[in-house]
Amino acid sequence: MFSQKLRKDSWIQYKMEVVIKAENISKQYKLGAVGVSTIVDDFSRLIAKIKGKEDPFLKLGEVNDRTQKGNSGYVWALKDINFEINKGDVVGIVGKNGAGKSTLLKILSRVTEPSSGSLAFKGRMASLLEVGTGFHPDLSGRDNVFLNGAILGMKKNEIAKKFDEIVDFSGVAKYIDTPVKRYSSGMYVRLAFAVAAHLDPDILIIDEVLAVGDQEFQNKCIDKMKSVAKQGNTVIFVSHNLPTVKSFCTTGIFMKNGSIMMQGKINDVINEYLTENKDVSETGIIPKDFFRQHSSPGATMKKLTCVNPQGGLCNEFGFGEKIVIQLAFEVDKIINPIVIDVLIGSNSGEQFALISEFTKEIFNDLNKPGTYTLEIEINEFLLPGKYSLTGSIADQASGINFDFVENVFTFSVSNVSKNGGIDYPYTVSHGFINLKSQWKIK
Repeated sequence: MFSQKLRKDSWIQYKMEVVIKAENISKQYKLGAVGVSTIVDDFSRLIAKIKGKEDPFLKLGEVNDRTQKGNSGYVWALKDINFEINKGDVVGIVGKNGAGKSTLLKILSRVTEPSSGSLAFKGRMASLLEVGTGFHPDLSGRDNVFLNGAILGMKKNEIAKKFDEIVDFSGVAKYIDTPVKRYSSGMYVRLAFAVAAHLDPDILIIDEVLAVGDQEFQNKCIDKMKSVAKQGNTVIFVSHNLPTVKSFCTTGIFMKNGSIMMQGKINDVINEYLTENKDVSETGIIPKDFFRQHSSPGATMKKLTCVNPQGGLCNEFGFGEKIVIQLAFEVDKIINPIVIDVLIGSNSGEQFALISEFTKEIFNDLNKPGTYTLEIEINEFLLPGKYSLTGSIADQASGINFDFVENVFTFSVSNVSKNGGIDYPYTVSHGFINLKSQWKIK
């Protein structure tokens, strides 16, 4: 049974700082079905309930691994989820697309109910899950502010006191009396976040939706969420932007295939997530089912890896050794002129270096059908550490990605040189790159 508030007797059993407790939460979906189930399924469930037996369909289903073809018509989006969140925690939930993060947030936000298990929480909850949820499209921005406040249990005069602050934060004052169905996605998210964050929630839940806004607004949102957390409220934040999660959150949850793989300190959780997903393969060849973001069809990254100066595959380099990046991609139709970028990231998730060729002529003949291989020689010394490669193929004019593959290949640089070179003289690495420089004595 889904419980919206903790019963007084059960709440006493827990520490007073626990504000969310999930016990054996599972969510099952039927593949290919628009509704929850067929009439026959519902009738079978009813008969089982009358007889006091378990729902027969909860015995079916497979793990939600979208890379594998299944044999069952049922899939577990979530399976046996257990956790506790304390008052004042700032929790980051990480995992690949399809891991179950959004489904979990929908259950926490009471948008949908779990198939089994129980959820208990204490306090007023506000959530921003995706563009379009929470607002009535035919009502104006002003009306939706008051409607959302009322849903949260606030009185009209309480909302009125916050109204000017909400509108000022959102930056949509000019359109506040316009129906929100005429808002752009950015305007929609601006107002929705402002409402969720300013109406004094005890628990604030934010999904990846903030990525719709511009960078300035994203920074404002992060600052506001930090302010909410400093007031002793609880924040649950889902994002693929690991540096933001790392800088903002104190604890984390790593999810995979509908299950929790790890819960703990945010640094430990992110490290576990990166370790779990560190390599596509030892060769850097990208499989068809690898997570990728195709914004526009036409070109697909096939391989992204490192080789040594002799052309051999290499994932461990000595200090000062020349590193060469090799990538291959396929063009399946005539496309617009392209630009290719490679990002180098650290083991903790930050992308700290961009490798890009801004001379367009080099790519002029790479937009026709065929398979192409490129090699990029890095002329800067990387300092000792572990690194990952991310690659993109984009339209030169618009910047829209044909393909984007993240953390495809990992490699390391040791503090020991090869071939009699100079070793790295320190026990810890100071930064990522040894910049080229000219030294003069005066």
